[in-house]
Amino acid sequence: MTTVDSTAADSPTATGGFAPALRRLYFVRFAFAVVWAALLFANKSHLGALGITLLVLYPLFDVAAAVVDIRSAGTTGPVRALQTNILISAVAAAGLGVAGASGVPAVLRVWGAWAIVAGAVQLIVGLGRRKGAMGGQWPMMLSGGISVLAGAQFALSASGSDPKLTSIGGYAILGGIFFLVSALRLGRTDKAR
Repeated sequence: MTTVDSTAADSPTATGGFAPALRRLYFVRFAFAVVWAALLFANKSHLGALGITLLVLYPLFDVAAAVVDIRSAGTTGPVRALQTNILISAVAAAGLGVAGASGVPAVLRVWGAWAIVAGAVQLIVGLGRRKGAMGGQWPMMLSGGISVLAGAQFALSASGSDPKLTSIGGYAILGGIFFLVSALRLGRTDKAR
C-alpha cells in the first residue's frame, strides 16, 4: 500500500497513490462481507461457538480494515475518525462476545449500537474525503446514514417476539455492496485524472 506525503496531500499524484490502495481495500471489504454473510446464513444464525465467532470476527475485520486505511492514507484524510472507528469496533467485538452468551436480543442491541456509532463515523469520513481530491464518496456517506438507521432497527427488533440474526447478514451484504460501488467509482475517478 502506498503512503501519501502529507505536504502534497491535495496533489493528484499524491492522491493517485492513495486511491488505488483504498480501492483495493474496498474490494476486499466487499468480498469479506459477502463471505461472512454467507457463513452466517449457513449457520442458520445460531449462537453456538461458530455463530459467536462470526459475530466477533466482523468488527475485528473492521478494525483491521481501518488500520490498513490509516496506513494507506498516511497523515492525510480523516485519521482521527478512523482511529475512533478502531476503538468503536474493538469495543463492539468484545461486547458481541459477551452478548452472544446472553442470546439474540442482546446481540441485536450491541450490534445496533455499533451500527449507529460506526455509521456516524463512516458518514464523517466520507464527508471529509468528499471535500478533498478523493471524490466518489457518496456511497460511503449513504452507507453511513443507512447504518445509523439500521442500527436503530436492530435495537428495536431486539424487543420483538422472535428476534433473528438474519437481518445482520443482510446488513453486511448491503454494506459490502456500498464498498464495491465505492471501489468502482474510485477506479473511474483515478482513470479520469
